[in-house]
Formats: sequence, structure tokens, C-alpha cells
Amino acid sequence: MRFRAFAVVGCAMALAACSTTGGADGVNSADASGSADAPYPSTYEAYPGAPTALVGATVYDGTGGRIDSGTVLFSGGKVVAVGGPDLAIPAGYTRIDGAGKFVTPGVIDIHSHLGNYPTPSVDAHSDGNEATSPTTPEVWAEHSVWPQDPGFSRALANGGITSLQILPGSANLTGGRTVTLKNVPSRTVQGMKFPGAPYGMKMACGENPKRVYGGRGRMPSTRMGNFAVNRQMWLDAKEYADGDRKKRDLAKETLAGVLDGDILIHNHCYRADEMALVMDMAKEFGYTVSAFHHAVESYKIGDLLKENGVCSAIWADWYGFKMESYDGIPENAALLQKAGACVVIHSDDENGIQRLNQEAAKAQAAGRRMGIEIPDAEVVSWLTLNAAKAMGIDSMTGSLEAGKMADVVLWNGDPLSVYSRPEKVWIDGALMYDYDDPKRRPVSDFELGQPGEGDVK
Repeated sequence: MRFRAFAVVGCAMALAACSTTGGADGVNSADASGSADAPYPSTYEAYPGAPTALVGATVYDGTGGRIDSGTVLFSGGKVVAVGGPDLAIPAGYTRIDGAGKFVTPGVIDIHSHLGNYPTPSVDAHSDGNEATSPTTPEVWAEHSVWPQDPGFSRALANGGITSLQILPGSANLTGGRTVTLKNVPSRTVQGMKFPGAPYGMKMACGENPKRVYGGRGRMPSTRMGNFAVNRQMWLDAKEYADGDRKKRDLAKETLAGVLDGDILIHNHCYRADEMALVMDMAKEFGYTVSAFHHAVESYKIGDLLKENGVCSAIWADWYGFKMESYDGIPENAALLQKAGACVVIHSDDENGIQRLNQEAAKAQAAGRRMGIEIPDAEVVSWLTLNAAKAMGIDSMTGSLEAGKMADVVLWNGDPLSVYSRPEKVWIDGALMYDYDDPKRRPVSDFELGQPGEGDVK
């Protein structure tokens, strides 16, 4: 195996700290469930970093704040302080001139299939849908994640992605557990698992489950069938959860975790009427929905989403590719923001994850055209803090605040400009990508010796 100065590629990096085994306010949240005694615990260890001062840049802190000629200090993997040009820089810090540049928290993608639908996209790599039963809460996305997916390094270098949630697909009503990762090279998925992040559970409304199973002549084949199957699943889960739980049942353990408030619901759902029904179903059985994903009709029910503390994880303008996506509009995010609801921009795509900043800018521009002005600093929260809140990790990352993880992106220009890209990316204070240093471009074992190795667009 070949080694680089920065990475022993394939996710085992040539750094001593390499893993050895490898709510917006009102948003629903869950208790962290990443304890070391849980099955398949995180073995993530931050890579070594140096005390760093980013000086003179425009800082968007992720909470909606903007600081011109700002200073960001981080050391020991944590943000130390954020302030203006008069903020004192302690001795021993590496000073980086950010004049004319911008600093944001690391970008977070709440909806990704990197690793379980990796590149190259071939049937042998299709591991995201266990499409053998309409409810499969027993499966865990992390057991399909291939850490050597070249998409991880592209997301880091081109998109500034520092954390991401990997979900099962949407063939099933209940697709299984999600997993939150730090976007670092590792030999194992455990070495990428975000320490302390709660699990999510993927659910899906609408066309996909009824098409997959109705096409086989079995239930569900209609939307009413979708809800009937879901309701019976929750009835069975409540019976298990209210019992002694002595007999292990992988499916019901996950469902009980949702009912206990330890596992977050991430629900693929397009239509407003179905989202409203799902929120009522959640009330019927005593759980909460953290976010609706795709949610092209969220703009119709912004008040209900705000009232129920549910985020909308959406695209900027992708719509019309099937009937339930037909009534999407590019003003979706702006109208949700105006209603006071939680907005998250997501990808659901190995290419889209590389330009979430541009997607957010498009959504902002659509709002501006209809007379809704949203400050740049608030738009940045769609990519950072709001995503962290919906994933239950906002106490640890998502904003540039003292004590939080030093997940930081230095952009070579306005991050909401199509002409800008990440120049440097830090994860837990470790410089993981540097545009000016080819040695800091992680390359997986899969790519070694192949054309385009380490290429970034």
C-alpha cells in the first residue's frame, strides 16, 4: 500500500491519531445514544491539529450572526473564541490571513447515501434498500457503509462537508436506522461515527413503498395501506416497549428507542397532506418527527411544521420528477423561513453534496425574487446549525461557538457565490483539506493508481 504525507489512503491515514478499529429553536431532539457500551460503538479519534487563528475574514457563525474582519480561534479540537479584529490571539497560534475570504461552520448534510450507494454506481454497491419487507427497522445503515467511497473526499474538498447523516433508502415504509458520520478517512465505519450522535430512523411516505410492494401484489399498495401498516407496526412496538423487553428483538428495539425519545424520525415525504397525517400519527403513538425529507410541499404547511417543531430538509428547486413532487416550488425554503419554520438544505445525491452552498444560494435568490429577503448569515444556518439541530448534534457542532467542535471552513470567497469553493477545511481542529496542498487531498485505497486519483473539481 502506498502512503502519502497526509493520508494513508483508504481511510487509514498516516497520522498517529488514526482510528484503530476502523433544536432551530423548537426543533424536536433526542438524547445522545452514542455510549461506548452500545453495539458497534464509535472509535472515532480526532486527527492532530494545531492552535489556529483565522484573522480578517467575514465570519458567519451559523447562528445567524455575521462578523466583518472577524477572528476565529480554535485549539485542542474546540472553538476557543470568535470575535472582531480586536480579539487577542494567544501565543503559539498559527495565524492564517482571511482577508477577502469567508469563514463558516463545517457544512452538514442531513440526507446522504454516500457509502451505502457508493461510487462506482453498480449493482454490487447497491446496499441502501432492504426491499424485502415494507418495515425493516432492524437494519442499520452503518452496516452497509463502505468507508472507501470516493464521494466522501469529494464532499469534503468541494463542499466543505464535515458531518453527514447516512440513511437507508425509501423503498420501505420503515427503512432502518441512520448513522451520523464525521467526514474523515477511516478504515472502518466505526472510525467515522460521530461520537454521541443519536441514531435516526428512516421512514417513507407516499409513492415509493406502495409502488414497490403493490407491484408485488402485497400490502401496501395504496396510501391508506401505507398508514395501516405503519399504525400496526407502532401498536406492536408499544406492546413491546411497555413490556419487560427481556427478549431481544432487533426491529422492536429500534422502534422502542423512537418511543423512548432516543432515536429521531427522519421521514421521506413530499406532499403536505401526508406530512400532516404523519404528524397526527406521531401524536397517536407518542413519538415525534425530527424532519421531513424532500418535503417539496412544506411551504403549504409552514405553520403546522413550526407548531410541531419539525424541520424540512429540502432541495432548492428539484421537483416534478414524479407526481408527488409535482407541486414543488423554488420559493419553498423562503416561505418556510418567513413562517418561522426550520429549513435545512440537503443533497440526497453524491454530486449535490458537493455544492450545498450553491443550492442554498438558489433558494435564497428565489425568495428574493418574490420579495422575501433572507440575510446571508441566516441562509448559512440552513447548511449548518439547523441541520445539526434536526440530527441532535447541535450541542456539539453546527455553529462557531466556544466549546463546540472546531469544524470550520475557510472559503476563498462568498460561500453563497457560484464562484467560491472551500480553501481549507478543519474537522475537530485538524486541517483535513487544503486547496493549496495536494498532499491534503484524501484518496481512498479504491482510487490508488487509477485515473483521476485525488482529483477535485
